[in-house]
Amino acid sequence: MKSDAKTTIEQGKAILGIEFGSTRIKAVLVDQENNPIAQGSHEWENQLVNGLWTYSTEAIWYGLQDCYANLRANVRKEYDTEIENLAAIGISAMMHGYMPFNDNAEILVPFRTWRNTNTAKAATELSELFVYNIPLRWSISHLYQAILDNEPHVKDITFLTTLAGYIHWQLTGEKVLGVGDASGMLPIDPATKDYSAVMVEKFDNLIAPKGYPWKLLDILPKSLDAGQSAGCLTEEGARKLDVSGHLKPGAPFCPPEGDAGTGMVATNAVLQRTGNVSAGTSSFSMIVLEKELSKPYEMIDMVTTPDGSLVAMVHCNNCTSDLNAWVNIFKEYQELLGVKVDMNELYGKLYNAALSGAPDCGGLLSYNYFSGEPITGLAEGRPLFVRSANDKFTLANFMRANLYAAVGVLKMGNDILFNEEKVEVDRITGHGGLFKTPGVGQRILAAALNSPISVMETAGEGGAWGIALLASYLINNDKNQSLAGWLNDEVFLGDAGVEIAPDPEDVEGFNKYIEDYKRGLAIERAAVEAKA
Repeated sequence: MKSDAKTTIEQGKAILGIEFGSTRIKAVLVDQENNPIAQGSHEWENQLVNGLWTYSTEAIWYGLQDCYANLRANVRKEYDTEIENLAAIGISAMMHGYMPFNDNAEILVPFRTWRNTNTAKAATELSELFVYNIPLRWSISHLYQAILDNEPHVKDITFLTTLAGYIHWQLTGEKVLGVGDASGMLPIDPATKDYSAVMVEKFDNLIAPKGYPWKLLDILPKSLDAGQSAGCLTEEGARKLDVSGHLKPGAPFCPPEGDAGTGMVATNAVLQRTGNVSAGTSSFSMIVLEKELSKPYEMIDMVTTPDGSLVAMVHCNNCTSDLNAWVNIFKEYQELLGVKVDMNELYGKLYNAALSGAPDCGGLLSYNYFSGEPITGLAEGRPLFVRSANDKFTLANFMRANLYAAVGVLKMGNDILFNEEKVEVDRITGHGGLFKTPGVGQRILAAALNSPISVMETAGEGGAWGIALLASYLINNDKNQSLAGWLNDEVFLGDAGVEIAPDPEDVEGFNKYIEDYKRGLAIERAAVEAKA
């Protein structure tokens, strides 16, 4: 009820979650029962500067402040009141990347995001050194690549963090990170739920000849588990977040987390033998393991849940950007005809049309590579649609091929887990933009993974709510439950969402598509070389 929500806000009992996604910053305000009661957002885009994907610090702060102002406006409109105090706050953002600072808290080079693929040499050498798969986008890869490139700023680093860690530090003064996000900086030891001491020592020994004035643990944020206190909103932080001056300091913060961790929380997938797939600008699957894999795999990253359980992550740089671009072409066509465009209806019509296409897409192929795709060995990408004269070029097959492309690389990584490592899962939940049209993305993903896929009502917008839940867990875990237990008992109450099982014909068709897709990668490589 509106009156209850208004009272919650006015009494300072509302909890705030903010997530920095690739194209959108979103804020969600939840009540004591973890129900969303207000939201705000800000659209933004990364920039390619000197060959590297980045967001400026000015864009980061303007985006945060505009998102919060948008939340305030929503609260005023819905409840005719103002946010003065908050019960708890959580910050989440895109994982990984590189944000190095000096002792004056000045950023030394522009933020290098997860999307950059310039770290191949560093990632390869570290993977060999650690006997552990170190992805290109991890912070340790960025750091070591800067060292290999003899970048002069490295000697001046006093703190290295992720985007979530940076925002949290500026709002609280605390140089900490949730263990899930920390696991995307440097591998975590599941026994200690802290950075691997063996790998820290190996790295320090590796760079010792350089004579830097720091050692690795000197510059990394402290790793914290879900439920641990991570500081409070300072006066300066309150002014940075709410430029109107209404918000008062003092609210406690949960550990800042990456978008992978908040996706697991928002889909109730932190328990072993559960998993989730996030499908938006990028895509990734997270399968919570019962034990370590038998060996390292280049396609599979080992990270953790926000409470430190081992997770096999398959991360793909590209997902829906090319799909969205094609839908936009149809929007322009409608506008040419003078037809008013409802984007939700347009997506719904096109996505559902795909379901009537041939299970193997009639031979059509799509490569959605806006950027490089490490899993398939592409340092750069060129969006590409491929067909031969004899293929069945229909709208249904065209849309189906583009939907398959959105999760094709994801399938390649997960085939290793399920077929080679024999990993077993009880439930996989999908969330993100791909699932906004009911039933379609879900059915496509079920075919790709040959596994039942569940989608909850929160499928379209999970991350900001996920970090709000982690903030709620910090202050509302009265029974001292595990994170998985608390989510199940206090938030989801056994709700597993709507499940779709894989259709055998779809599975067979997707398998045929992916074999053609693998062979066709040579065409994508040629496009990268031929078109600048």
